[in-house]
Amino acid sequence: MNLPSRARNGLNGVARELLRQPTVEKPRRQWVDDVVAWCHQHDIDLATRINSKALRFDAILLSQINDVLESARLAPLGRSLCGLTSSAQAKEGMEEDKASRESPRARRVLVSFPPQPTTGLATEPRTIRDVDVLGLKLSAFSALIQVENLDSFYEFSPEQPALGGYTNPLVVYRGDSHYGGGFALLAEAWHKTRRTHIYAGDFDIKGVTLALDSNATHLLLPTIEWITQNATPLHVPAEQFPFQRRLRKHLTALPSAHPLRDYLTLLLEKQRGLRQQWFEGEELCVSLR
Repeated sequence: MNLPSRARNGLNGVARELLRQPTVEKPRRQWVDDVVAWCHQHDIDLATRINSKALRFDAILLSQINDVLESARLAPLGRSLCGLTSSAQAKEGMEEDKASRESPRARRVLVSFPPQPTTGLATEPRTIRDVDVLGLKLSAFSALIQVENLDSFYEFSPEQPALGGYTNPLVVYRGDSHYGGGFALLAEAWHKTRRTHIYAGDFDIKGVTLALDSNATHLLLPTIEWITQNATPLHVPAEQFPFQRRLRKHLTALPSAHPLRDYLTLLLEKQRGLRQQWFEGEELCVSLR
């Protein structure tokens, strides 16, 4: 029987307290009862340490627990498995804590690179790679381009006039339940570089809100003339209405001549938007702030 994670966490706390005092008494809560059951299963005699209301811990008891853990090739007390990957947990012993382990994709992002020919694989316009955020050398890229929709990401090319001023931009999928955590780490690290962060996504309330949340500096959008002619109420779903308040506040704070004002007015006052997949024609980078 593995030592339950809540019992391990409780024992780790006890170990810290025992550095300051010879004994520690804990009331019979769930994690303590887990420890009691585990000790009984492994023939650790609690003797006079236990009663109906509490369990008294001392250095000898914790040493006995550690001896059992070591013989079972489990991580000793004081070494938390929380936040470790499965492979990192494996290095600590045979025990695995799935509930608290780091997701295999926690630091992964999907990145679109220039074509990289590979033997046995047809060359495509762009090379899509799943990479670790920590392996990206951010100084090698002049701008971050965050693409909201996965289908648009696969087809996205930075070879367009609006992006011509950026050498080797980093094109990354915004993420979902699989890659969202990795992108959040990247966005935070990129924000510290103070370089351009372009959001390429839907022209709707959610899209602009997501851009603001990720600290994007610009939106990649069709010209205001084109989008005014093609935006539709069909692309402004009712479930996004609760987020209007934030964008209205953002609109109010913009200078009178700011180019984003016309876009937000179209979105908020005329209730018209357009999903990224419907964009056509020339696009431009519109400052968000």
